[in-house]
Amino acid sequence: MLPTPTELRSRTTVGIALMCTGVACLCVNDALAKTLTANYPALQIQFMRNIIALPFAIVIAYKMGGAQALRSHKPVAHLLRGTLWIGATVMFFTSLKFLGLAEATALIFVAPLFITALSALILREHVGWRRWLAVIVGFIGVLIAIRPGTAAFQTVSLLPLATAFVYALLMLSARWVDERESVWTLLLYMTATGALLSIFIVPFVWVQVRTEDLGLFAAVAIFGTAGMTMMTQAFRFAPPVVVAPMDYTAIIWATLLGWMIWNEIPDMLTFVGAAVIIASGVFIIWREHRADG
Repeated sequence: MLPTPTELRSRTTVGIALMCTGVACLCVNDALAKTLTANYPALQIQFMRNIIALPFAIVIAYKMGGAQALRSHKPVAHLLRGTLWIGATVMFFTSLKFLGLAEATALIFVAPLFITALSALILREHVGWRRWLAVIVGFIGVLIAIRPGTAAFQTVSLLPLATAFVYALLMLSARWVDERESVWTLLLYMTATGALLSIFIVPFVWVQVRTEDLGLFAAVAIFGTAGMTMMTQAFRFAPPVVVAPMDYTAIIWATLLGWMIWNEIPDMLTFVGAAVIIASGVFIIWREHRADG
């Protein structure tokens, strides 16, 4: 039986609410990580987040997908995704030590542009001229935001861009995972492999954890896991073309948190660049759900 228009509207509302709440949780997660970067290396923050989040990820995967969600049919694919996950997280957390929260978040928004470009270049998927134009315009927005060649340019601004590139590879690598595995399996193994792989490197950079910081590490894990879970659930309630653009509400939360905690106020060109990037990303999401691409 098909859902009624009222039921569809209700599910769409729930999906949007879940996406917006999940994005807010991830912004809090990033703000907490930025706080911790003052005393701990990014790799250690990433490791602690995954180790603390792993039990929650196991419970969520089991509750949402059953016992089969705990099993992987292609563990090598998850090891690759775990490596990408570590790289993306460490680079982004490192950038937060030097950049404002809103600035780093705005640059992360180029991920959909990278996904579109890599889909054409690596996966040989058809990308129409309109989406290619949107990619070009989006990268013009990046240039506006980071202003290379000027006194305002910071080399560390390249880290969020590299993060977005690796994140795009992470998203595309989901196609190499066995089709029988649910999104909950992907989330579980990304957390597990992220912890497993970093455990071999983190002893070389380990800083003794202060007792007063344990709560911050736990909060990073809780908000990060909650955010990813709610964003995943959002796509089960509403079409991607509706909920995916809600990801860009992160710039609101990042700006607000940066101002409240560190008195960070991005300049006007950063906002202009972010607006161009967001507009390009929303257009790409819309075009991807049209048959003529």
